[in-house]
Amino acid sequence: MSKHNFTVTIEAKTATDAEQKIKALTALAGKLSVRELSKLAHIVQHDPVKTAQAKIYLNV
Repeated sequence: MSKHNFTVTIEAKTATDAEQKIKALTALAGKLSVRELSKLAHIVQHDPVKTAQAKIYLNV
């Protein structure tokens, strides 16, 4: 699989928080398919109940 580089802007309180966010996003992108990531993004954007349930399950 080929690698692609992008420049992104991450909103965060500190640079450390932004680095942690990008590391987490990179891990998700590496483990989930395009379909899975798209579905996850759709749920986070459009289904606050499922998103809240996921946060409870993750204990965050």
